[in-house]
This record gives sequence, C-alpha cells and structure tokens, in this order.
Amino acid sequence: MALDQYQEEEEEGMSFLDHLEALRWHLLRSVAAVLIFTVIAFLAKSIVFGVIILGPSKVDFLTYRVLCDIGNYLGISALCIDDLPFTIQSRQMTGQFSMHMTSSFVVGFIAAFPYVFWEVWKFISPGLYDKEKNAARGAVFFVSLLFLMGAAFGYYVLSPLSINFLSNYQLDPSITNEFDITSYVTTLTMLVLASAIMFQLPVVVYFLSMSGLVTSKMLKAYRRHSIVVILVVSAIITPPDVISQLLIAMPILVLYEIGINIAKRLEKKRALKEAEYQRNNPSED
Repeated sequence: MALDQYQEEEEEGMSFLDHLEALRWHLLRSVAAVLIFTVIAFLAKSIVFGVIILGPSKVDFLTYRVLCDIGNYLGISALCIDDLPFTIQSRQMTGQFSMHMTSSFVVGFIAAFPYVFWEVWKFISPGLYDKEKNAARGAVFFVSLLFLMGAAFGYYVLSPLSINFLSNYQLDPSITNEFDITSYVTTLTMLVLASAIMFQLPVVVYFLSMSGLVTSKMLKAYRRHSIVVILVVSAIITPPDVISQLLIAMPILVLYEIGINIAKRLEKKRALKEAEYQRNNPSED
C-alpha cells in the first residue's frame, strides 16, 4: 500500500492502528474458517482418513482404475496396478492421533483456502489504485482455482504414482515395505500442497508482469534456466524417481509457457493504451 494512500486514509479517520485492527479481524476470521473445516474433517474420520488420506494406498483408488481401463484399451497390461506390496503401521504411541490431527488440518486448510484468500484480498484491495483493482479483477477466483487444481493434481496423479513406485521398489526380495503412518501422511500432504503452490505460477507471472518486473522476452530468454530450476524443485519435493519428477515438472512447464503468453497480452494492452494516449495527447510529444 502506497504511503500517500496511508496518509489519505488517515485523513479519512483510519489510522495505522485501525489497519492493524482490521488485519486482526481478517486473520481471526480466516483462522476460524480453517478451524471449522478442521473440526468437521476430524469428526468425519471414516471419510477423511479412511477414504481420502488412505485412498491412494488402495488398489481400487480412482487413478489406478482409470490407468487399468486405459491399459485394457491399449492392450498394455502393465498399466493395471493390482497390488501395492506394503503395509502401513504406527510405531509411535501418539502416531495415529497426531496424524489424525495433521490430516484434518490439511484437509481443513485446503477446503477453507478460497475463503482465506478472499479475506486476505479484502484487506489488500482497499490499498490498491483503481487501475490496479481492475487489473487484478478475478484474483480470488483464479488463485483459488489454480490452488485446487494443483491440489487435485497432486492427489490424483502425483501421489498414487509415487506411492506405487515406492511401494514396489525393493533392494532385495527379503526386505518388506512397512511404512510408518507418519511417513505416509507426511509424503502425501507434501506432494499435494507442493503441487497446489506450484500451480500458482501463472498468477505470480501476471503480477510480476503488471509491475514491470518481468517481460515476455525475459521469460523466453530464461526458459532454459527455468527448465533446470523446475526440474530441481520437482526432484526436491517428489520421491526419488524420474516419473514423479517429470509428472510434476511437465504441468509446471506448461504453466510457465502460459505465463509467457499472459505477459505478452499484458504488454500488447499496455502498448495499445500508450498509443491511444499519444493520439489523444499529441502536444506532449
């Protein structure tokens, strides 16, 4: 928020402490929304944990069934996943309860995210100029949409394929895979939330382009560098298998290209406005 806007708002009766008070209420409402969804998820244990959290660990999961249908259609039997050779155990006394709390909070946060971002936007938007508000119109919708799309991609694509790879990976047939519930839930939530965050790339590019910090030429020039960075980040947030890394890297690369097109459109609009301004104000040339 610009300094002159703070001064204008203070003249209108809104001081710095008033801004802090407004921020406090936005944060309290956001936290309350997350807590409400967390409590609902906690109470719906059989659905949230039995169906959602443990879903990718079962062979009847939607992704595995779709892959099997594709494999039957193409005549590729390897796509049918009919066995996940691992068991999930709890080796700590508080393991099941703590993971119940963790998974409920993650589900509650994802469900409440559109409202949380709306509260954040309600606090930020009054400090924007009219031109900036018009440029950022629909920000809540697109940020929430990309976040949920990323979470869905992480849950339905990245997580089940990663779990399948890790459960079938063996150094020796005598070694059985017995995963701790903490490790399983942590891996699943990390993949889902990382995908949700990575899917915000077009929004980040849009606002950076609006502020003039990046251009389409710059994004094109650093395309090779961005590919390396995306692959490195994908390797960090995914299990150590090439398939999972490529699965998350490919949509991010597509989103990067979408970001380039977004920057191009913004530059064209800016050029048209400048040309129109020059036509309407020829004396300033």
